[in-house]
Amino acid sequence: MAESITLVTQARPGRGTRAARKLRKGGLIPAVLYGHKEETIPLALPSEEIQSAVRHGVRVVDLSTDGNVQKALIRELQWDHLGKELLHVDFARIAVDERVTISVPLELKGTAPGVTGGGVLDQPLHSLHIECLAIAIPESIRVNIGELQIGSVIHVKDVPLPADMKAMDPPDAIVVQVTQKLQPVEVEVPGAAPAPEQAEPEIIGRKVAEEEEAE
Repeated sequence: MAESITLVTQARPGRGTRAARKLRKGGLIPAVLYGHKEETIPLALPSEEIQSAVRHGVRVVDLSTDGNVQKALIRELQWDHLGKELLHVDFARIAVDERVTISVPLELKGTAPGVTGGGVLDQPLHSLHIECLAIAIPESIRVNIGELQIGSVIHVKDVPLPADMKAMDPPDAIVVQVTQKLQPVEVEVPGAAPAPEQAEPEIIGRKVAEEEEAE
């Protein structure tokens, strides 16, 4: 279930790359708050606080700006090219009873018997697009693979979800499966010359002995 925390923000007067870089040097992360047909507000908030929230899987927050508190969804995070430094955050206003469509990571649980029996685990989907209440976004969706044998497949429609949650991906899309491990195949190259027969080595003294017997 989504955890909601309060983040204290401040209005962000300047815009542009130079202003954003200055904020980050001061320990702040630039952000924007938009949605519900209200104006888009540029904000800044402490880097440590927002990064801690992200690490703990928080998706819904209460943004406090000059005493005004608004509930918001962390809609998008922008990272540097190495994926280590958080550069910018997009917040979307939400209501308590609002439904949203969002991507949630899939978490495999258990050990597939088919893998211990020599099969290969293949997971084409690592996250699931779901529709649910904004205040009820799960940190992850667990998928039990404890009964997967070789040839077994779990589709999107097989993933158990709460009654108020709906999967938006195609029902027959494969989430995870166990396939047979492929055996290496020897390929015969057409037109390849056969390996030459190895000539029998000549034994020194054999010819002389044969000549003596013939006399």
